[in-house]
Amino acid sequence: MVPAHLSCVPVPTGGPSEGRPLRAAVGLPPEHLSDLLARALEGEGPALLPVPAGTPGARVRELLAAMRPASVLTPEGEQPLEDAVPADGETALVVATSGSTGTPKGVELSARALLASARASVARIGARRGDTWLCVLPAGHISGIQVLMRALVTGSEAVHAPFSVEGVAEAARGLRPHVSLVPTQLRRLLAAGTDLSVLGTVLLGGAAAEPELLERARAAGGRVVTTYGMSETCGGCVYDGVPLDGVGVHIDAEVPGGPGRIALSGPVLLTRYRFAPGSRVREDPLETGPDGVLRLRTNDLGRLDDEGRLSVLGRMDEVVNTGGHKVVPGQVNALLLEHPSVAESVVVGRPDPEWGERVCAVVVPADPAAPPSLEQLRDWVRERLPAYAAPRELDLRASLPLLASGKPDLVALRSGR
Repeated sequence: MVPAHLSCVPVPTGGPSEGRPLRAAVGLPPEHLSDLLARALEGEGPALLPVPAGTPGARVRELLAAMRPASVLTPEGEQPLEDAVPADGETALVVATSGSTGTPKGVELSARALLASARASVARIGARRGDTWLCVLPAGHISGIQVLMRALVTGSEAVHAPFSVEGVAEAARGLRPHVSLVPTQLRRLLAAGTDLSVLGTVLLGGAAAEPELLERARAAGGRVVTTYGMSETCGGCVYDGVPLDGVGVHIDAEVPGGPGRIALSGPVLLTRYRFAPGSRVREDPLETGPDGVLRLRTNDLGRLDDEGRLSVLGRMDEVVNTGGHKVVPGQVNALLLEHPSVAESVVVGRPDPEWGERVCAVVVPADPAAPPSLEQLRDWVRERLPAYAAPRELDLRASLPLLASGKPDLVALRSGR
């Protein structure tokens, strides 16, 4: 049961038929964005489309053309826009995403869904009223928005700091804040010898975390909880493989016990997608399952163990088809990250004239002077997976290219950039 003090933010009662104007907030300070989010949740003013500071001008123009907000708010002021399209009447937040198709669209999230997510999250980790939340992720992405939401429902304000090892240590001093991180950020904190006990709960998401990383983090004093979710579920909705209260996890598996497509249900789901004008794609994100419950069919592959705990194996659209064999990159990468010579890695498919695609391991060595060889990594993988899953290419890097969200830039890595 959610403690009473977490119910301090009311849920608007407006119906979807009423419509609601959408305001794009471009380059605003996180504190201003948090205030606008709180007002949107309370039903005051327009729904919010956040665009992070530093977003290139061409990308901002593309988003405005695709999402059709009624106005754009910048640090210089607010300007009305023509040809606006209202959001659903219950929508409080729109998160822009390209999805797996590359077609510009927005994820419309209701106040009801956002609050259900935040309240279930803080209840699961045992956060209390007045706890501090540290936000080192972009406030325009769902991962950063979630930090703002958790702070709102616990009656506090988030502390914002760009991610750096020194910045996290400085921001955490004397506060012991809860924080959301991606695995790459956690690895960098550990590499610097950071005492993770200065943090509260570390919510780790955005990509799979290998067991060895979790063991090291916990040995360094961290209370780490892995999360799985996406913009369409208001962010993380499965913690340490166990769904949050009210969330359902379903596997559309071809064979019992085998990996299958993950579907999610519960009060955290989006209302609808918002597409660019003229888009030919009009996918309905929700479908009714055999039990009569609305579900979101994700593009992720996973399996449930005998206790109902979810393991996420990778994305369907990232599966590498090599010589007629399908390889899930996440399974291969989990093994590579256990190799003592590998500090960071990503597995991608690259075009191959003979095999169609080849499995490529992009690796940051633990010791640049003694990097692993391709044959060493192939042998390592072949001990646990079929030979066709072993990498056929090794791309050694000093660091991995990252997106603004902190996730590896898979598009760049697939192309060899």
